[in-house]
Amino acid sequence: MWRYGVALADAGWHATAVDLRGHGTAPRTLDYTLDAYAADIALLAPPSGPWDLALGHSLGGALVTAVAADRPDWTRRIVLVDPAIRLSADDRAAVRAGQEAAFADPTIDAVWTEHPTWHPQDIELKALATRQASRWAIEQTSTQNAEWDVRDAASRLTVPTRIIAADPAVHSIFTHPLSDEVLANPRCSMTVVRDAGHSPHRDDPDATLTALFEALRS
Repeated sequence: MWRYGVALADAGWHATAVDLRGHGTAPRTLDYTLDAYAADIALLAPPSGPWDLALGHSLGGALVTAVAADRPDWTRRIVLVDPAIRLSADDRAAVRAGQEAAFADPTIDAVWTEHPTWHPQDIELKALATRQASRWAIEQTSTQNAEWDVRDAASRLTVPTRIIAADPAVHSIFTHPLSDEVLANPRCSMTVVRDAGHSPHRDDPDATLTALFEALRS
């Protein structure tokens, strides 16, 4: 996600990055439900007023959606990058397989072999993130959320929300018919980054950042 931070900072924004519980150097705990994650995110609202933008990818997209639905005063706009609004059984299996493979070999060489077109810093940071994360926490995030579904929250969003989706032909967790359900909310709109998978900011950073700034101008 460093790409977003750099681009926003260069455009004059102040960007704040979050370590989720069980990830990075954040504290470990026993509760890895979506509600617990969302409660952490909700505490980040600045005392001076709402965020100008809340941006979340994958799990972060689900959390931003849930918090903004319950606290519409929390942010003025939202950008969700291939968000995990609802995970089917197939989605969960694919995510779990990817996580197990990453933990089995959390090295730079392994990430480079899997994603040879990524920027070297994306490769380094992906390997570092895997090594820093709690494997138990990641497993429990799946186990403790037997039903992964924040569609109701998405339907209640009242701030402008742009989804930057991955290309289903590559791999995406935000596709039809889920996308149609979410876009039934008139506050939501979508851009698809062609030929990019679940991490479009790594697969095609230029197109992804173009989509981000188009959303901010709209």
